[in-house]
Order: sequence, then structure tokens, then C-alpha cells
Amino acid sequence: MKKNSPIKKSRAISREFGLEYLGIEYKLGVDFLDKASIQGRDEKDVERAIERALEHGVSQSFIEKTGGYTGISGILDTGRPGPTIAIRADLDAVPVQESSAEEHEAVKGNYVSEIPGVMHACGHDAHTSILLAVAEWAVRNKEHLVGKYKFIFQPAEEGVRGGLAVANGGIFDDVDEILCFHVGSECKLGEVGICEGGYLATTKLNVSFEGAPAHAGSNPEAGKSALLAACNAATLVAGIPRHSGGLTRVCVGKLEAGESRNVIPAHARMEIETRGATSDLDAFMVDHVKRIVRGTEAAFDVKAKIEKVGSAANLETDPEVLARLAKITEQMESVEKTNFIRFVPASEDCTWLIRRVREHGGKAGYFLFGCNHHGHHRGDFSIQDEKSMPVAFEMLTKYLAERNMSC
Repeated sequence: MKKNSPIKKSRAISREFGLEYLGIEYKLGVDFLDKASIQGRDEKDVERAIERALEHGVSQSFIEKTGGYTGISGILDTGRPGPTIAIRADLDAVPVQESSAEEHEAVKGNYVSEIPGVMHACGHDAHTSILLAVAEWAVRNKEHLVGKYKFIFQPAEEGVRGGLAVANGGIFDDVDEILCFHVGSECKLGEVGICEGGYLATTKLNVSFEGAPAHAGSNPEAGKSALLAACNAATLVAGIPRHSGGLTRVCVGKLEAGESRNVIPAHARMEIETRGATSDLDAFMVDHVKRIVRGTEAAFDVKAKIEKVGSAANLETDPEVLARLAKITEQMESVEKTNFIRFVPASEDCTWLIRRVREHGGKAGYFLFGCNHHGHHRGDFSIQDEKSMPVAFEMLTKYLAERNMSC
């Protein structure tokens, strides 16, 4: 890198701001996703979202370009030889009602969610904004850069439903390095967490039981109780033995069943998740769940259906990339403390993207940048955006400058 390279600062806010405006080649929806790998897609929800988008001014032609699938990838090729670096940001919200308290950050800033029961309670809107700003920085400094950049805006991280489809779309197969990041978690404002590993592999399962209805008083023998099948399955699932090879988790988070107090319940539905320190340990838990469901199906003479609606691998990163990130934070006045993190008690489906890159010989890094939040997925989630977001922006642009700046 030249000592006096005129690296231009990105604008904090731009009225016209997007990949198309920046002149970055991009692909939408089905053009870069592997449709066969999409998990947990609800077509009715998609239809409602498209209707709302059209009502709010999104053009029909744009909807058609997406093919009805969200997500976008941008590619900036400098035309000069160098590494290909990908940066991923997730962009979805969560089903949480936003707080209306006067002290809430979004209320003060007048950007409270307009959709009842849905808000950005995990910071993905911040991730998207940061990556857009990084893309603009790269365009403004293109003449001083080498190699290729890929800016990945991934859909459906919540529920770990979108990462596998993006990974299997092939866009990462020529990537030399991938960077992923997240606001908050266990890092406070002024802190950065360099993740050596830790995110758990996970599988999300929907299980439904179909029995036979009957009058509970006059002919109960004709009924087949889906409710009792589900309740027994839930108890057995909770008792799955844990594995000595590492941390394992299982949770029956939701159970719905029954029609009326005097009807043998013919329908029941469960939402289950498993987790493991590795994908193999998670698979151990999933296999147990499946055996329990099949056993319960036979014992109660009902029909059972198991559907996988989300999944993620465990996080694996590379020391070389983490060392570069840590060196950058040492030079930043906004970072008061850098932590090396080996365990994060959650899951993240960018792990599929990372796994794809590493399988093709590339390397990966993941970091957390802090904020003083009250807890993720809460109605009062806040990130002190004007203080926290510049930290991630500076880390990412410094990383790109040091890796891909021409001499």
C-alpha cells in the first residue's frame, strides 16, 4: 500500500445508495441461490410480502427479477490480479413487536418498525447498511485496489433457513477469503470479539402427527390421539442422552394440538431444534429425534411427518485471517478491548458459506462488534448505531485495503 494513497472515505448516508447506483454487477434471488437447498419457505408469507412490497412502491419488474426470492450478491472486479474476498451480511428481521417506550433508541430516532409484530431485533439492518457502505468505499477506491470483491446480502438467517441455499449456489467456489460479522452478542460498545470458533451446528424440525377424530363420550375407541402421540414424543425428546464428545442441546419449543374438549384430537404439530458443538454431534441428536417420532407413530397408530426447516454448521475459522483482524483492531481508537472468543452459545448459518469457502481451499474470519444492548430478539433491542456501526465499517475497509491495495 502506498504511504500517501488517497483512500476516500465513504459517505455515512446517501440518498441514492445501492449496488445498481454504485455500478456494481449484481445477481438477485434465484440467479445466485440454489432453490433445492432452501429450507422452511412459506409460500403464503412470500405472497403477503410481495403484495406489501408492491403497495409500497416496489416495481413489478423488480419482483419478477427476483423470481420471488430475496437476497442479492454484488461483484466488483478491479481487473487487476489479486485475491477474491467475500463479505457477508444478513438482512432479515425477526417476529418481535418493537417497543414504543420513549427511551427506546428507534423511537427517539423515528425509525420504529412499520410492520406490527416484526422488527430488526438482531441488528441485521445494521449489517446490511455497513456492507453497502463498504461496497461504496470499494467503488470509490477501485483504482487503488486489486483482485475481486463479492458483497453477499443473505436472506433468511433467522431460523437458519437461507445460508445453505446461498452456499450451494456456487458464488463462493472461487473465493479466497470470506469475512462475516455480527453486532452485539457478548461484546459491549468499544469491544470486538474475534471468533476462533463456537457457533453451534443446529437443525430445525417441524413434526406433525395426524390421527383420527372421534367423539370422546360415545365412541372413543374409534379415535387415534395425535395430541397424546405428540406429548409422549415431546417427553422422550427431552430425555435424549447427551453426547460425551461435546456439547449437545435439544428443545421442543412449541406444541399445538386438539380441536375441542369432547373430540379425540386428530392433529398435533411440534417445533423442535437440536444443536451440537459439531455437525456430527448435531446429527446424533437429530437421529434420536427421528427414531422417537417413528416409534411414537407406531405406538399410537398415527401418521407422522418430519420436515427439516433450517440448519447450520458449526463455526470454523482460520488463524491467519483472525490475526489480521486482531492487528487491525490494535490500530483503532474506537476499539478499547479485543477478545478472542472460542464459544458463542448460538447458531449462525453463514457457517454454510464459510464451510463452502474452506472446502474449496479458501479461508474464513468472523468477528463481533459491540453495542450496549438489552438482549437480542427483544422489543427494546438497540445498538447505538452511530457509535457501533463505524467500528465494523473501519475493520472491514482496513482489511480490504491491507489485503488488496495496489502498491
